Amino acid sequence: MDKKLFSTSEVAKLLGISRVAVFKKIKSGEIKAQKIGRNFVIDRKDLPSVLSKVLTKEKKNLIEEAVRKTVREYGETLKLLGQE
Repeated sequence: MDKKLFSTSEVAKLLGISRVAVFKKIKSGEIKAQKIGRNFVIDRKDLPSVLSKVLTKEKKNLIEEAVRKTVREYGETLKLLGQE
């Protein structure tokens, strides 16, 4: 994987989605891309965030809140399960 730029087709394969879905994500700003001629390309340095290998602060906060809620609601049950 020594390519610097990836096409929308390549990113679609990596994500397991259609090219149309990739274009929608580009349009919404979820995927950072640059237009070269008539085509969009995604820079290699942006792939980790595209592939969700990098947790954004917002995603991290959502996960932490979900964990807190689970512990709050099921704390006793989790303790009992941990003893088994």
